[in-house]
Amino acid sequence: MVTISLPDGAQRDVPDGATGTIVAEGISKSLAKKAVAMKVDGTLADLADPVHDGAVVEIITRDHPDALELIRHDCAHVLAEAVQSLFPGTQVTIGPVIENGFYYDFFRNEPFSTDDFAAIEAKMREIIARNQPFTKEVWDRDRAQKIFRDKGEMFKVELVDAIPDGDALKVYFQGDWFDLCRGPHMPSTGKIGDAFKLTKLAGAYWRGDSSRQQLQRIYGTAWPSKKELDAYLMMLEEAEKRDHRRIGREMNLFHLQDEAQGSVFWHAKGFAIWRALEAYIRRRLDADGYDEVKTPQLLDARLWEQSGHWSKFRENMFVVPDHTPNTEEEGPVLEGEVERWMALKPMNCPAHVQIFNQGIKSYRDLPIRMAEFGCCHRNEPHGALHGLMRVRQMTQDDAHIFCTDDQVTDETRRFLELFAKVYGDMGMTDIRYRLATRPAVRAGEDAVWDRAEKSLADALTASGIDFEYAPGEGAFYGPKLEFHLTDAIGRTWQCGTYQLDYVLPERLDASYVGEDGERHRPVMLHRAVFGTFERFIGILLEHYAGRLPLWLAPVQVVVAPITSDADGYAENVAKRLETAGIRAAADLRNEKINYKVREHSVARVPVIFVVGRREAEQGTVSIRRLGSKDQEVAPLEAAVAGIVSEATPPDLTP
Repeated sequence: MVTISLPDGAQRDVPDGATGTIVAEGISKSLAKKAVAMKVDGTLADLADPVHDGAVVEIITRDHPDALELIRHDCAHVLAEAVQSLFPGTQVTIGPVIENGFYYDFFRNEPFSTDDFAAIEAKMREIIARNQPFTKEVWDRDRAQKIFRDKGEMFKVELVDAIPDGDALKVYFQGDWFDLCRGPHMPSTGKIGDAFKLTKLAGAYWRGDSSRQQLQRIYGTAWPSKKELDAYLMMLEEAEKRDHRRIGREMNLFHLQDEAQGSVFWHAKGFAIWRALEAYIRRRLDADGYDEVKTPQLLDARLWEQSGHWSKFRENMFVVPDHTPNTEEEGPVLEGEVERWMALKPMNCPAHVQIFNQGIKSYRDLPIRMAEFGCCHRNEPHGALHGLMRVRQMTQDDAHIFCTDDQVTDETRRFLELFAKVYGDMGMTDIRYRLATRPAVRAGEDAVWDRAEKSLADALTASGIDFEYAPGEGAFYGPKLEFHLTDAIGRTWQCGTYQLDYVLPERLDASYVGEDGERHRPVMLHRAVFGTFERFIGILLEHYAGRLPLWLAPVQVVVAPITSDADGYAENVAKRLETAGIRAAADLRNEKINYKVREHSVARVPVIFVVGRREAEQGTVSIRRLGSKDQEVAPLEAAVAGIVSEATPPDLTP
């Protein structure tokens, strides 16, 4: 017999070799019927696996949060079987679970089409209805290679070759179909249910390498119930309407083109949003004691080598040769000869250390809060680029705080207050906080990590913030805080950053003179509130569906005359608004007023002042709000004063 513990602390004796199914049956027959997997010491496992003496065992039912990953994992396997059944000769590669669903990559000479989805889904339902059991076998390497090679599954042969010696080589069957897989799986295909949908088709490269075979990726989603699936599909439909690229076109904010992949062409209206955000966050930083700096775009590779970025980040950096000799004595660089390399900065932190290192710093000087709207470049893969959300040229609202160990908790509390204040002003208050702790591979002693993690946890607690731990997800050089925001349609975005770093000050020889007269290393706190302006503007556009708060709207008021004899008055009204600091324009086109209103509504102009002969004679305007058919007539000066008050940025509002 072996003794196991249940989540409530109760202990049970079960026979040697007892599986999760036997454990579930021992608890109750009804639980055994509902069970789809188990957790052994916190790790998901097949119900058919044996439990060991002293294990903590939790039985997972289909309505357990951890079952969602299993439903999607099993659905990916069923997708692969369905595709190979309908399209013989197709090779399967990998099919992982991802956020909100799964995908599977296939190799096939002929292209798939979304028109194929209906047939594939029908075949998937047929496979699920068979309710075939998932069974696991462990093969040796030679057997796996031979079987997959004989089947013509050359990608699987390569995957088998990549599995380290000593690791179990697991193969899961669902009826006659099988796949190489680490598992676990639910007991049978029938447990998947009918709440799934194939969503899109995309291209991919084998192993993410553009020099390898091109694959076809089929995405899908799966949920425990049809109700949850329908809610997700409705969210996708709404997300498509809110796509920032579509909104950007309709509002004439920006564009992207092949000649500058990953870099944004900001139009005047889009850059008006940028400028409003930059002015806002600059005021917040000034009030919070930050000193703004500006550092070079192009830095010698030797600095990046010293900082450690050259070895870890080199493939994502844009580099250029430096042909200039160091001294006259060295003579000219010969044709074709590269003396050394320069790199466009992918981040600002090493440059900020260079400023810190100018002159001797005392403990009395700390903390030093150094901010920069730093333009950075990262050579992201073409396939990863996505509108404003993933770019190659980005500008961060970046800052670094140099402080002592004793100041970390207070500085963290201070930043958390700033972060909450800014996002409250942006209308995004649903924030989930996570403390990412030490990864397996890391720099620094455990005692240093203990102190760093405790400082961040203490600051969160002192700020009254509920948070969760993300074990092992910290940066190489220190723990970090993650901020996950939920938008208007329930999607989660990770925005901003806050990272504690003991390593970079050491590598770049940053120091201050302590109270004891000795040199000490400062702690370096990396932090950003928006993250990058590009991505944050994209998030705002989707959160608000382009209907930005008045203070952020690129054009705040359009003055539209009903007839041409009111053009002069319309121009005067627009000038009066501009004089009051409002971004306004007069639409004097020879078009009907309903056409103008409709067009400016598509462009998400929040306020339209409609004027005609009567308004000109009376010195009034008819105010029409975006999304409303009602109009309000008001004297011009009262209307301007109301708009000025409403358009005041939140940090300047009394």
